[in-house]
Amino acid sequence: MIYSPRVCSNYVPVTETDRLLHFFGVTRDPSQPSISVTEVWPTGFAPFIRLAADGSGNKVIDSGHFGLLPTFAKEIAFGRKTYNARSETVHQKPSFREAWAKGRRCIIPVEVLYEQNYESGRAERWAVHQDGVPMGVAGIYHPWTDAEGRTRGTFAMLTVNADGHPVYSRFHAPGEEKRMVVILDPHDFDRWLTCTPQEAKAYFRQWPGELKTYPRLRSPGRL
Repeated sequence: MIYSPRVCSNYVPVTETDRLLHFFGVTRDPSQPSISVTEVWPTGFAPFIRLAADGSGNKVIDSGHFGLLPTFAKEIAFGRKTYNARSETVHQKPSFREAWAKGRRCIIPVEVLYEQNYESGRAERWAVHQDGVPMGVAGIYHPWTDAEGRTRGTFAMLTVNADGHPVYSRFHAPGEEKRMVVILDPHDFDRWLTCTPQEAKAYFRQWPGELKTYPRLRSPGRL
């Protein structure tokens, strides 16, 4: 996969403490640095939600680079190729299969997604959101160790085919496959994090809920 700003590569993360608690049931560890970015692109730093490593089953907020870095990656720039993981092949692609097999699933808290719309004959940046309610995007993560021995969090968004979807079938360049990220129902957050890799495949589906979309120049509020 080649880095392109046209496919699920740019979004506004949820970073406000009260919204993370209210909508996702998580609080940030005070020892962690706060994140105040307004937009994220591949290799950018943003929060994601995973299970605590202590086996308690609790959800915790972690931070990492948008673009999963497998063990064999040599530099952060590798993440420009791995910010999306296709649900159809996540279990077999070298960059993703270790994270998938080990159950390293996460939830990426998103206020707004940006996509490219070509209906006017040229690329226009459009916003996608849920009218003030953040989205929990299904993802996978991997703790990557850099050349200096520092461990960095990294993550990718999972995608599915979007043919026929009322919103996402409008995006991406003519001739390209229509894709969309996997958006989770809030009732499924805990189950997504705790189920087996085989059971997790049940969540690989187009989002059936309402999504609002319009050109970026019309701000939906939290942008």
